[in-house]
Amino acid sequence: MADYEPMPTDWERALAVVAHPDDMEYGASAAVAQWVDEGKTVVYLLVSRGEAGIDGIPPEECGPLREAEQIEACRIVGVSEVEFLDHKDGVIEYGIPLRRDIASAIRRHKPELVITLNHTPHWPGGNRNSPDHRNVGEAVLDAVGDAGNRWIFPELGLEKWQGVRWVAIAGSPTAGHAVSVESGLDRGVESLLAHQKYLAGLGAGPMSDPNVFLRDLARQTGERFGGKPAVAFELFPA
Repeated sequence: MADYEPMPTDWERALAVVAHPDDMEYGASAAVAQWVDEGKTVVYLLVSRGEAGIDGIPPEECGPLREAEQIEACRIVGVSEVEFLDHKDGVIEYGIPLRRDIASAIRRHKPELVITLNHTPHWPGGNRNSPDHRNVGEAVLDAVGDAGNRWIFPELGLEKWQGVRWVAIAGSPTAGHAVSVESGLDRGVESLLAHQKYLAGLGAGPMSDPNVFLRDLARQTGERFGGKPAVAFELFPA
């Protein structure tokens, strides 16, 4: 298996767009912490508030809890701007409204790098991916093009933004790039631990123990990236 290529470093602003609170924290937030240490700016856009994510807590209670946990997780890795779109958790639809919302954020924040989560039908290892992840990822890829076309969504009243150079996909089964997270891994773990209610709702299992899950994943990735802890991405040129 080939080694990972290094992620680009010649950028200043990134926008992370994911479906739910905790999506970035399952690995990618360690890279965000590393990038923030290097002086880069990262903004988060959450398509939903994750209100359907905890079986034992009704959505009207769960949404505010998960929003607060996400804001704290962002603070831990140095992200101060977090936005929520209020699409309905669990039934996020690919379509014009979602593309418009994401294109609006791209035009407003003017990122060079856009980050999202695996949108393929399966996770590495074969487990089925959720419709929310699949639909958001596809919408992100399309919204990057939308944001750069002045004739698409002119009703937003925002100047086009053609400055996105790459889209980075976290958790992809076909990742080919990586970034070292030696200084970011501890805060990446801490950021997932901030999702206390969500983790408690998972019960026993590997994904409910951030210290084991994230450190093992970073170690395994690092075996193909110089032997140091790392986070892998699939990288699309925009």
